[in-house]
Amino acid sequence: MSTPEDPITLRPAVPDDAEAVADIWRQGWRDAHLGNVPDELTAARTPQSFSARAAQHVEDTVVAVIDDQVAGFVMVVDDEVEQVYVASHHRGSRVATVLLAEAERLVRENGHDQAWLAVVAGNGRARRFYERQGWTDQGLFDHKAPGPTGPISVPSHRYVKQVANR
Repeated sequence: MSTPEDPITLRPAVPDDAEAVADIWRQGWRDAHLGNVPDELTAARTPQSFSARAAQHVEDTVVAVIDDQVAGFVMVVDDEVEQVYVASHHRGSRVATVLLAEAERLVRENGHDQAWLAVVAGNGRARRFYERQGWTDQGLFDHKAPGPTGPISVPSHRYVKQVANR
């Protein structure tokens, strides 16, 4: 586990990061989503699906690096914080907080006043984290997760945060 003294470097992801991002994403997704999402989505989230999506989203990804290793990542598209994941041995450290602050900065840089993200209803750990970071739960909605044959409906909470002064 990282310590408060460990320096965290943020940088845009490069293609060589895709494998590390996919590994962190796959493990984190399983920890947070198994039992909390429809079986159809669980079946669609194969190791290959994470690898393909990580490679496709390199340009949308910022990685957090500690001791020359990817410790976590965030993906931002327009005003949406699409993914925030931290390697299991860095969870509970400040890596997630640093990544989320970067995501908020990127949404603001993209010209938006408000950021949003989706959290599956059963992921209490993530929901508490976002609330501690000043995000507001706007309630349940039907999130359309990408699937191999089209979107898969996932009951989720929509969280929002003002990231720029109006």
